[in-house]
Amino acid sequence: MALSLISRGTYWVLFTYVISVSHFSNGFYLPGSYMHTYSTHDEIFAKVNSLTSIETELPFSYYSLPYCTPSGGIKKSAENLGELLMGDQIDNSPYRFRMNVNESIFLCTTRPLSEHEVKLLKQRTHDLYQVNMILDNLPAMRFAYQNGHKVQWTGFPVGYSPPNIDDVYIINHLKFKVFIHEYEGTGVQILGTGEEGMGVISTAEDEKKASGYEIVGFEVSPCSIKYDPEKMAKLHQYDVVSPVDCPLDLEKSQVIREQERISFTYEVEFVKSDTKWPSRWDAYLKMEGSRVHWFSILNSLMVIFFLAGIVFVIFLRTVRRDLTHYEELDKESQAQMNEELSGWKLVVGDVFHEPNHPKLLCVMIGDGVQIMGMAVVTIIFAALGFMSPASRGMLLTGMIILYLFLGTGAGYAGVYLYRVIKGTSEGWRSLSWSIACFFPGIVFIILTILNFLLWGNKSSGAIPLSLYFKLLSLWFFISVPLTLLGGYLATRAEPVQYPVRTNQIAREIPARKYPSWLLVLGAGTLPFGTLFIELFFILSSIWLGRFYYVFGFLLVVLLLLVIVCAEVSVVLTYMHLCVEDWQWWWKAFYASGSVALYVFLYSINYLVFELQSLSRPVSAILYLGYSLIIAVAIMLSTGTIGFVTSFYFVHYLFSSVKID
Repeated sequence: MALSLISRGTYWVLFTYVISVSHFSNGFYLPGSYMHTYSTHDEIFAKVNSLTSIETELPFSYYSLPYCTPSGGIKKSAENLGELLMGDQIDNSPYRFRMNVNESIFLCTTRPLSEHEVKLLKQRTHDLYQVNMILDNLPAMRFAYQNGHKVQWTGFPVGYSPPNIDDVYIINHLKFKVFIHEYEGTGVQILGTGEEGMGVISTAEDEKKASGYEIVGFEVSPCSIKYDPEKMAKLHQYDVVSPVDCPLDLEKSQVIREQERISFTYEVEFVKSDTKWPSRWDAYLKMEGSRVHWFSILNSLMVIFFLAGIVFVIFLRTVRRDLTHYEELDKESQAQMNEELSGWKLVVGDVFHEPNHPKLLCVMIGDGVQIMGMAVVTIIFAALGFMSPASRGMLLTGMIILYLFLGTGAGYAGVYLYRVIKGTSEGWRSLSWSIACFFPGIVFIILTILNFLLWGNKSSGAIPLSLYFKLLSLWFFISVPLTLLGGYLATRAEPVQYPVRTNQIAREIPARKYPSWLLVLGAGTLPFGTLFIELFFILSSIWLGRFYYVFGFLLVVLLLLVIVCAEVSVVLTYMHLCVEDWQWWWKAFYASGSVALYVFLYSINYLVFELQSLSRPVSAILYLGYSLIIAVAIMLSTGTIGFVTSFYFVHYLFSSVKID
């Protein structure tokens, strides 16, 4: 709660500041990567990210392959927490561009390839690894034709292997096309703290400071060219060479074999564009299937209205009618009626009996509050445009920071519920510790197992040991104290009182023809129906390297999911009470939380049918491990929504019953 107030206050301060600045300038930009303007002949160096592949999902360092290195040595860029966890490793590169200068450049000639290097290059080529290059914070974009359709990719392949041919050819010549927009000063200068920083808006004193060229597009066309190594060895880095056309004949392409020396060259062409700097990411963020997103929302609305109708009938026709009739009777008639009652009114003295494993339930509710709060705040900020795709890793970093600081809400919710169930705050410290350790402990165990697999494969996606200690420090010094603080505040709050007395001995639950867990598991299909379409796009963005930036749709789907979870849990709780099943606590949690099971099963379906190209068992284990973390988080958050709604429904229902 406190964090949401702080975030809201900060947002309004920033918003007021932006509006006030806009009165003195002609325009402003939302936070994100700040604008660079370059003059003619200004030098710009491209950066390289980890090599990635949808075949293996194991990232590797760019310089793990025998590529040309910068003259000043390899230097890693400063990376935020999200980039490190995502396996990004951004290094400098020797690829130099001079603003508005078209040229063809020689980079280097490698030493004779060793057996290990040849094996590695061929393996990376067969696994469809892509080289990811960045210029002015824009990823290199490549266009290719598949089945007559123009397909857009980011990055370019390490090499290629023609069908029915054993030889493998390396990409050693790149044709870059840099799109630039001539920017004339308008009285606004965008400053910032770095590529990953947030933009700061200020009025420029001198309009000429803001004039120059902006980079608004970055395309690459890769090809393989066989050079004479003896002739190329005489050249020095950045010497000018003659432009060449990509050969169609394989004999003129550079084959990968032992003792072969490979020469790397590139061409640069600057093209003026009408695209302005704020719109330069539009080409990357074109999200196909907007109609599908709308269909997803309409589908969810139909489910909501269907469930809302059932809830309406329960409240207005059944419950309200029964309660009104019950209240009109005198005490003697009520006592006589109690002997003849059936359904939910029979469990009036048992409905608030302590559930099985109450401490575990409180722990899961506390963690669910924390996860749901993190998800809601993150998606709202992303929908407002504060999570720019130019700021790589910021989304994950923001989620982690929010989760840490929402520990107060988790501790408060868990301990408060414990006091309601037990009637005492004794043991709140151990409960708060359990809340602080439960979900992070699950994530830590799974990530450690997956990390050993990444270390064993020498992947750059492995979390460094130093980062482990940093994450543990953040958890121990921020999340744990805040969770304990929340628990302490809950001990000072006045707990909700049960509206009816609870019997000493619980009544026996009548036998049913079918087990209740079947109904609970089936209830999860309705919440899953509201999100499975959006889930496809999210999985594609994570595992197929596509950009996902329709957070407005995601926010709407999240709100619909919350409503459906609440409605499903209320309906199911009422159905169980009607058959005299007073053990509703866990059933209310899993009625909506069971959606996580269907999300995990859908993830397996996506693995089998959409990621069937995964070539290694390690890749499948990594995928299932990360999917399991997501499923557990969804179970805790959606289960919490269902339980809280059902608790207040039951409390309201029985608060209207008069029992002596």
